[in-house]
Amino acid sequence: MTTNTTIPTLDSAGSFPAYVAKPASSPRGAIIVIQEIFGVNPGIVKKCDDWAAKGYLAVAPDVFWRQKPGIELDSDIPEQFQEAVGYMMKHDFDLGIQDVEATVHWIRREAGVAKVGLVGFCMGGRIAYLAATRTDVDASVGYYGVGIDQMLNESHAIAKALLLHVPTADGFVSPDAQKAMHEGLDDNPHVTLYDYEGLDHGFAAEDGVRRNEAAATLADTRTAEFFARHVG
Repeated sequence: MTTNTTIPTLDSAGSFPAYVAKPASSPRGAIIVIQEIFGVNPGIVKKCDDWAAKGYLAVAPDVFWRQKPGIELDSDIPEQFQEAVGYMMKHDFDLGIQDVEATVHWIRREAGVAKVGLVGFCMGGRIAYLAATRTDVDASVGYYGVGIDQMLNESHAIAKALLLHVPTADGFVSPDAQKAMHEGLDDNPHVTLYDYEGLDHGFAAEDGVRRNEAAATLADTRTAEFFARHVG
């Protein structure tokens, strides 16, 4: 298990694991990193460490802790991929967004960092959208979020900056779903969507066969600039 911290739940009735990476000096802000369906695995740990190297406090909560704490799966192993899909199908996103709120509170109250951004991947991209509609994070970024087209009725609640990276050949987000996202969000002054032509889901994974180096570098640069503007 790569987690190294526990965070109290919103109702303080329990706690959940998280991986925390600290910068060398006082944080310029904080970034919550929301996992794909594969848990707080080495790729998510690397993303946290990279944010810490940029001067942010980085926190990756264990999203599936209610089902099985400490999941670390490999997307390139078919059996583990299917296991991860099973966890995602059973995940309660309403409870999960409460854990995001609890993480925000912990960062601001216990870690003493006022400005908080959130970046999520795959399932985490959906959570990034929910964070923008249901929490007071200062900025959110979603990579290839799944199911956002089904939650556009919440878009009126977006009050802070939201950036979405959308690969046009995403096998989990149909062209119709992408069209609905653009139609529902392009006119929102808080929201920016970037399309990545011909790319598939998972193009910014830290390792494995899904990664596209050029596109991942472009998207990550846009994300870093976005957080520099809105978080610190």
